[in-house]
Amino acid sequence: MTEVDARSRPRPADGSDPGQAPSKVTIGKALNLGLRAAMERDPKVILMGEDIGRLGGVFRITDGLQKDFGEQRVLDTPLAESGIVGAAIGLAIRGYRPVCEIQFDGFIFPAFDQIVSQLAKLNYRSQGRIRMPVVIRVPFGGGIGAVEHHSESPESYFAHTAGLKVVACSNPVDAYWMIQQAIESDEPVLFFEPKRRYHEKAELDLTATPVPLHSSRVLRRGGTATIACYGPMVKTCLEAAESAAEQEGHDLEVIDLRTLSPLDLEPVHESVRRTGRLVVASEAPGESSIASEIAARVQQECFYSLEAPVVRVTGFDTPYPPSKLEEEYLPDLDRVLHAVEQSLGW
Repeated sequence: MTEVDARSRPRPADGSDPGQAPSKVTIGKALNLGLRAAMERDPKVILMGEDIGRLGGVFRITDGLQKDFGEQRVLDTPLAESGIVGAAIGLAIRGYRPVCEIQFDGFIFPAFDQIVSQLAKLNYRSQGRIRMPVVIRVPFGGGIGAVEHHSESPESYFAHTAGLKVVACSNPVDAYWMIQQAIESDEPVLFFEPKRRYHEKAELDLTATPVPLHSSRVLRRGGTATIACYGPMVKTCLEAAESAAEQEGHDLEVIDLRTLSPLDLEPVHESVRRTGRLVVASEAPGESSIASEIAARVQQECFYSLEAPVVRVTGFDTPYPPSKLEEEYLPDLDRVLHAVEQSLGW
């Protein structure tokens, strides 16, 4: 990749240095900074999506990037997800690194055929001669009071597809580094962003060494039980662990999976061998899900360490409900704590 002289960096409209992050940033801002950094390093990185240019995206993740990098590198596309991904595949064949934004999670399905039939398979079909460095950004999950098709959790569909990498950030630090790592990958990456957490803030050190992309991370150490989670459920599970410590004296270990395909379950296995108990939390429906796969593999690898069955806390096996009912649908702190108590009660 080509390094860009710091003196020639495009500057945002406010005149600030895009290479310097505020001490605390939101997930949305961290993604913006990460995209900017990737575009500065490599002129082959281009952004594509509906309303991402002049508007800066529905969630303003690409705010200011078209102004600074031009319309040839930040493209406002027609409302045609299949066309967006199909064009990105063609661009990748020609040596570009396209980053596609799917405006809302439920809009990804018109592009499903392009993703699973073409994007996921071209590298394998060509015996490695054709690389597919395409990133598809997907705001996912519920909790924002949106209308139908705007609050889905479709990650399991793509984790089932050989040839695709699937990751989910949960905090600003991971958002900043993971989007750049995904763009640098020569394999297609589905990049899921927890839309109801876009405004969560954290310290961001641009000089830190990032965690490898396809790896889980222990966020809270504990010995009573293990909670594995990802994306929007990470904050919920950390709050549940704090509540369990204050109210019941339970010491819960919380692991952010970060990578959904391939799953990095070694930290989970190591934790379960110490705690003997596992709760898996996800907003997606539980049937044939990532949570199901984790439960099966932990049972296989840690059978003699388990003191209780693996308990899953997920969305219900129904279509996502109207916004007035979504708080009943989404796993919350109480449901996570109930699952912990179930596990401890065996």
